[in-house]
Amino acid sequence: MELKRVVVTGIGALTPIGNNFQEYWNALTAGVSGAAPITLFDAQLFKTQFACEVKNFDPEDHFDRKEARKLDRCGQLGLVAAREAVAHSGILESNVNKQRVGVIWGSGIGGIKTFEEEVSNFATGNGTPRFNPFFIPKMIADITPGHISMEFGFMGPNYTTVSACASSTNALIDALMLIKLGKADVIVSGGSEAAVTAASIGGFNAMHALSVRNDDPKTASRPFDKDRDGFVMGEGSGSIILEEYEHAKARGAKIYAEFIGGGMSADAHHLTAPHPEGLGAYNVMKNALEDAQIGLADVDHINMHGTSTPLGDIAESKAVQKLFGEHAYKIQINSTKSMTGHLLGAAGAIEAVSTVGAIMYDKVPPTINHFTDDENLDPRLNFTFNKPVEREVRVAMSNTFGFGGHNACVVFRKI
Repeated sequence: MELKRVVVTGIGALTPIGNNFQEYWNALTAGVSGAAPITLFDAQLFKTQFACEVKNFDPEDHFDRKEARKLDRCGQLGLVAAREAVAHSGILESNVNKQRVGVIWGSGIGGIKTFEEEVSNFATGNGTPRFNPFFIPKMIADITPGHISMEFGFMGPNYTTVSACASSTNALIDALMLIKLGKADVIVSGGSEAAVTAASIGGFNAMHALSVRNDDPKTASRPFDKDRDGFVMGEGSGSIILEEYEHAKARGAKIYAEFIGGGMSADAHHLTAPHPEGLGAYNVMKNALEDAQIGLADVDHINMHGTSTPLGDIAESKAVQKLFGEHAYKIQINSTKSMTGHLLGAAGAIEAVSTVGAIMYDKVPPTINHFTDDENLDPRLNFTFNKPVEREVRVAMSNTFGFGGHNACVVFRKI
């Protein structure tokens, strides 16, 4: 059986530094930080009082009031990004067979705000079980692709992948495989997350996973910096339209990149900490390159997972060096989490969008907030600190790793 080729024909983004793809890309290359004091709830008593929230987002600008009330913020953000990607691709104007258009989405947590509100209301009540009839449909992680399919009438494969912070990268890989196997012509993929909530911030604080740099939020996300002290929570959504190559050509679609491979692995090591030598990260990148059928020397750019945690940044960097050898020092590495924060299950989606952007524009966004070199990281690695770099990007990779040891990596190529 001959496998199909898969290309990117549409992009959408709703992020802490831009409310559409072009705004997001412009802010990435300008090195804009999305971190600021939390406005979505009162965080005065929390160890961490800041996050990377989506700015200037009013649901009623995108949905009528009745519709907005049926959607958790996670679903709202996801639908808006998917709408942009669908419009960008032009598939609705191309008379596609909607039975062969799917939606595969990723979310690590889903409607946590809805869950908090409903359980809190019950706990502070008199014991009478009064729950909103939309409680469950708003909360469940799989509901966003359901809403996307209903809005556009897409009747192909439809589900959500949940693998913590690797969720939306796993969604992209599932979409890639289904199109390669001929099970769909087009898949709307990506992910959304809206976890800037009391339970989420409090829970990650209890794990000592979040930065507590409340005196300087904008510089708190410091991947690969000696003084990094944890990740910064982010929220938002990214969406990519994946399409079978001949199908895209036949309808005259604009193609932004080719999606040539995906890899998956498990650390099988610890609940939250990465393998100290980056074994899972090494394996997932190796698997992705084998799936893409390209060599180590073909890779120009890697969007690292780079969360700004003490252990994770070192383990991932070791994995890059172990896999690529001397070529590692020729690769333009970055972590866009330095600007967006960590979107948990949606991180892979917005970082895949950035990776495709690097191919489109031959420009690699910076890793901002670098002040002090970490002696545990090889200074020969090019982390693209503080300033973007213009260079030809033919092949680019994006890594995402989740609690539980879930690793996923995707590879795109200029076409």
